[in-house]
Amino acid sequence: QVQLVESGGGLVQAGGSLRLSCAASGRTFSSSAMGWFRQAPGKEREFVAAIRRGTSTTNYADSVKGRFTISRDNVKNTVYLQMNSLKPEDTAVYYCNYGVAAMTRPGDYWGQGTQVTVSS
Repeated sequence: QVQLVESGGGLVQAGGSLRLSCAASGRTFSSSAMGWFRQAPGKEREFVAAIRRGTSTTNYADSVKGRFTISRDNVKNTVYLQMNSLKPEDTAVYYCNYGVAAMTRPGDYWGQGTQVTVSS
């Protein structure tokens, strides 16, 4: 079992920044990749970013490339999502995920989600 706890969401104006954190516990931090997904009201959950543990290879959705940066601290078992130049369309609940497959498909473990609201 893996437990994931997100933090760092909130309300920010367009153009602002937020950093999300996801602390993993339980199973040894041995997954090949972890990532972030988001779900806006009335929409399906979508991929945002992923990072592989061994090589720190990253992958991003086109909608966030150049604005968001995913990183991980293997000692702290924590994954981060730095979000810059935020837009109102980034408003969503953001979920951390463990065991991302093919750097885009979600694994079996999810965090509880953290709300990000971007005002125009």
